[in-house]
Amino acid sequence: MALLINLRHLEHGPVALKGELTADEMELTSIDELMRVTQPIGYDLEATKLENGVLVQGRLELTLDCECARCLKEFTRELQLIDWKCLLPLEGEDAVPVAGDCVDLTPQIREDILLELPQRPLCQPDCRGLPKKAAGKLKSTAKTTGKAGQAGGVSPDWTVLNKLKL
Repeated sequence: MALLINLRHLEHGPVALKGELTADEMELTSIDELMRVTQPIGYDLEATKLENGVLVQGRLELTLDCECARCLKEFTRELQLIDWKCLLPLEGEDAVPVAGDCVDLTPQIREDILLELPQRPLCQPDCRGLPKKAAGKLKSTAKTTGKAGQAGGVSPDWTVLNKLKL
């Protein structure tokens, strides 16, 4: 179900919109490998008719289930767009499609949520990543096996490059 605004209702004054949308309705189920939206997206908005458009303003809230990009720890993060505003033009080349007497607000909400998502979710701003023991095991395994799984640590591909005199 989309979030629709009935233009006829706006002729009598501002209209309050309050409720929740699921991640499926907003097409936010597979946004990133490290972030998932599993809980509903809450909205508390007010739509006002302007001369050539509709002004929508209010609040959007959602909870992200994240995995830290450095240490892979799972955590949740609240995302709030407190003073969210959107102008929906009804005329001109940027006009939003009107179906019957309704305008769909869902694409604009989805776009603004995607723009607010962190590029790399971190459990804490100063996250140091994986523990040193785990990282040390990975490095020692790489040195002993080499590129093609050979013992000795240096891949035969690099021997030719090591002979170059630059």
